[in-house]
Amino acid sequence: MVSRRSFLKRAVSGAAAFTLGNTFSSLAFDSAGRVNGANDRIRIGMIGVNSRGKGLASGLSKLKDCEITRICDVDSRAIAKCQATVRQITGKTPAGEKDIRNLLESPDVDAVVIAMPDHWHAPAAIMAMQAGKHVYLEKPTSHNPAENDMLVRAVAKYGTVVQVGNQRRSWPNVIAAIDELKAGVVGKVHYAKSWYVNNRPSIGTGKAVPVPEWLDWDLWQGPAPRREYRDNIVHYNWHWFWHWGTGEALNNGTHFVDLLRWGLDVSYPTKVDSIGGRYRYNDDWETPDTQLITCQFGDRASFSWEGRSCNSLPVDGQPLGVVFYGETGSLYLTGGNDYRIADMKGKTVKEVKSDLKFETGNLLNPSEALDVFHFRNWFDAIRKGTRLNSSLVDACISTQLVQYGNIAQRVGHSIEIDPVSGYILDKDPEIRGLWSRKYEKGWEPRV
Repeated sequence: MVSRRSFLKRAVSGAAAFTLGNTFSSLAFDSAGRVNGANDRIRIGMIGVNSRGKGLASGLSKLKDCEITRICDVDSRAIAKCQATVRQITGKTPAGEKDIRNLLESPDVDAVVIAMPDHWHAPAAIMAMQAGKHVYLEKPTSHNPAENDMLVRAVAKYGTVVQVGNQRRSWPNVIAAIDELKAGVVGKVHYAKSWYVNNRPSIGTGKAVPVPEWLDWDLWQGPAPRREYRDNIVHYNWHWFWHWGTGEALNNGTHFVDLLRWGLDVSYPTKVDSIGGRYRYNDDWETPDTQLITCQFGDRASFSWEGRSCNSLPVDGQPLGVVFYGETGSLYLTGGNDYRIADMKGKTVKEVKSDLKFETGNLLNPSEALDVFHFRNWFDAIRKGTRLNSSLVDACISTQLVQYGNIAQRVGHSIEIDPVSGYILDKDPEIRGLWSRKYEKGWEPRV
């Protein structure tokens, strides 16, 4: 059992330098600590259940080979609502807990689902691995690239099974589409693009107000340096503040950049650029509401991600999606479990559809039926050592590609990257400052 004192002791211990590139090809998915017996129910602790986490809890509650035993959130209202959801489905009420450290000490938790704000993702996952828990980590893997290094060291050191919530990696028709793409169905692909469009309202100018009685603001901030509570941050608008969030690029872009990287079969880029800004409203929103990130992979290929938060006109008829442009045709992936192949004149030559759809705009669980495939893969990895569809190492690389875009956006120029190590070659102090972040004393993540 790992105590809160033990967590803090580990938090201040040193760690040697490490890169994702050194580990990507060699890391074995250790099945140490997996649940004994293929029929044993995996006992799950849900961490962060206000929106996405509550949706994941609903989906997991409907599966017979797992049981949600504990629910953790810094918002007492969110705990109560999620408990009610699980109770309605299973007839059982999981225990409630506001402090992640207490949940991780619980002997009735084999694995955890982390759906907290972005600044918590990597620190929470590292704490869970140190406690011997398997992890389902919502994307993005981290708040900054340095945390990706720490995550990969942690999964190699502690040997627990970590699946990242890039759920499309497990959707059957998406897998089939990528297989066709790699088999040459549209010829060699040199360029691909992805996009996400929305029409988000202004978040206004926040006012300093007393912390609500239902919220533990100190625990909500956790590893982030302390700031005063304002009335336009919790629960969703934190996405648009660099201090806690990572913008639309990692909120939604990570999913589709992961598909681009998977389909093109590339790892780290050689050059990344970003243009855009916060254009529409004069409010507290800091991250871009309009952004175009481009990644170059030497002379092999390139791709782009377009994010629009203040204009929801679809691209190619879809509010979100991916298209691979080949030498003999194009392959389209929508947000759901379907795809289309077109010839050079745009005529559809093959279309694969599914009744299981992705619900655009659903913040809770936009793809509950489809997510079961991803959960099953995670369970099989825990029980039998099955290879993960979205391993932590692979997902960290996809996350980092989008983080490069945000760094390029913030410094105002393109950045050059070592395609082997993934490190940025530019020695600019501002870039180096954005590679990592400052942490609240006593909450520094270390492996």
